[in-house]
Amino acid sequence: MIRSFAYAQITFILSLPIWLKLTAYLHPIVIAVVWFCLTISFLFVNALVKNEKISIPMIVLHSLTALYSLGLLILLFYRPKNQSYGEINLVPFEMVLYYLSGHVSPLISIYNLAANIGLFIPFGLYYCLIREHPKLRQLIVIAICSISIIEGLQYLTKRGSLDIDDLILNVLGVCLGYLFYPLVKKVLTIN
Repeated sequence: MIRSFAYAQITFILSLPIWLKLTAYLHPIVIAVVWFCLTISFLFVNALVKNEKISIPMIVLHSLTALYSLGLLILLFYRPKNQSYGEINLVPFEMVLYYLSGHVSPLISIYNLAANIGLFIPFGLYYCLIREHPKLRQLIVIAICSISIIEGLQYLTKRGSLDIDDLILNVLGVCLGYLFYPLVKKVLTIN
């Protein structure tokens, strides 16, 4: 476990120049969010490979999820002011195609697409961990409603754009969390 933690920190430090470039585009909290995700991923893979169980109290799960959510909200609502916000995109996959067209820096394109999916995976996992009988349909409804509120608030506060692609990718991330749950259940127990 300690070795995995050390590997995560080394990987994070070696890739720090990449994350620092993102702070010109996003709030510096992106570094903490990336560190958290990278560390958790390394610890999880280590436990999975070694067939070990990680047991955490429910209060710790709720606390980590609240802290992660706070970091994500800061990332979503407190962005550099040198960018244009307040736009609306209701055409599915328009921004995805724009990012893939080469008109945007590859780092920004990859980060935006991967982050819009990856940063929401924990919420699908969290839903499964706190429900006795998680249901995908219910999760999708909750995700669409919650993410629509966030998108609307970003637009109304001029801290982001109202973008159908963000909604689609975020919901995809939540659903991936749901699909990863059987794998996570092999490692993580909540008591």
